[in-house]
Amino acid sequence: MKKILQLSSILLLVIFGISTSFAQTLDELLKQGDQFVAEFQNQKALDTYLQADKIAPNNWEVYWRISRAYVDLGEKMPDKTDTQKDEQEKVYKKALEYADKSVKLEPNQSITYIRRAIANGRIALFEGVFSAIGTVKDVKSDCEKAIQLGNGGNYVQALAHYVLGRTHLKVCEKAYLVRLPLGLGWGDTEEAVRLLEIAVKLKPNFRMFLFELAKAYVEEDEYDKAKETLKKVEKAPVQDEDDDAVLAESKKLYEEIKNE
Repeated sequence: MKKILQLSSILLLVIFGISTSFAQTLDELLKQGDQFVAEFQNQKALDTYLQADKIAPNNWEVYWRISRAYVDLGEKMPDKTDTQKDEQEKVYKKALEYADKSVKLEPNQSITYIRRAIANGRIALFEGVFSAIGTVKDVKSDCEKAIQLGNGGNYVQALAHYVLGRTHLKVCEKAYLVRLPLGLGWGDTEEAVRLLEIAVKLKPNFRMFLFELAKAYVEEDEYDKAKETLKKVEKAPVQDEDDDAVLAESKKLYEEIKNE
């Protein structure tokens, strides 16, 4: 009996040790992948998250990260030829596939919905907002759900407000009477301003958010606010791999409205 108890204790220790080692390995892979994201090494980030998926299948935290990595890769893919565009669309659809899995596994976390909204948003922009009306509505719904849940920290909530605000702006590129029969009458530039102001408040000095807010101010003919916001873009530190491009666009917009 004593030997049986000893063997049982050893077996438990072995199982516990394997479990602890597994958890640490997954945690380490996620941290490593996140570091690659911070360094704008998108392919390395994706490879790391796919490795994490092998040791921890059906993990919502792994899945939304895989979705993010696919979006980041897709944004940098060449898109000059039809073949290149087809390949890019496939990558965005992969991002959507993993984001959708993350939502189904964890429907109470804002990050899963916002990653699905972003993946759908890329597909909508790729296909044309007014050719992908259902997708645009899905983006709106997921952003609103992410905001309603209200978790994930300031950046996640800022991102949700930013994507929803940007969606309002894109929809408003068409006249109200044109988009109303399409079920897109909800687009509102005033609401875009409100949402983007919240995004900037939650995540200050982020070029992408500031630039989109400035564009919203221009749509509302609030040129002084727009110019003030564009100046903030210039002073904001680099935090995203597209920040240099955003800065260039901000300077161009400033030149266009500086006399308004």
